[in-house]
Amino acid sequence: MTMNTSASFSTCDFCDAHKADDSGDFRVLAPVFKDFGGRTSFHGQVLTVKCYQDNSHVKKAVESDGLGRVLVVDGAGCLQRALLGGNLAAAAARHGWAGVVVYGCVRDLSEISVLPMGIRALALNPMPTVRADQGQTGVTVSVQGTLVHTGDWLYADSDGMVLSRHALPIS
Repeated sequence: MTMNTSASFSTCDFCDAHKADDSGDFRVLAPVFKDFGGRTSFHGQVLTVKCYQDNSHVKKAVESDGLGRVLVVDGAGCLQRALLGGNLAAAAARHGWAGVVVYGCVRDLSEISVLPMGIRALALNPMPTVRADQGQTGVTVSVQGTLVHTGDWLYADSDGMVLSRHALPIS
């Protein structure tokens, strides 16, 4: 299992290096996410989940080997239910996920804020989801108009989050 806790990078430096890249290989996620995890800086290859008020596919993903990856959950920006809570976040940390980015809500702040991983979401909401096995894993998702593909690389720090089709150099 590869964890990426000691690597150093700057999303600002990445943006400086790629500011003229109009190929779509380098993208910046909209600055709408709040930091809820125990790490503000994290990175890894992306696995996507698309779901709406049903975290069945999130549960399956975080209970699988994370291998230092980042789970990006497209919850359609829904603020009515939390797609990740303390139990699933703890499972993600146990299974080696570097981070989880939720385009929607999370819950159980006192539990998720101490986990050794990055967790970003739009907001907190104490209401859990239903589980009806609805959703998709590994599909291209759109987060605030930015396309995210399984296999992309996500880098997050205190300045924001960037995506690249290829691994970026870090120290």
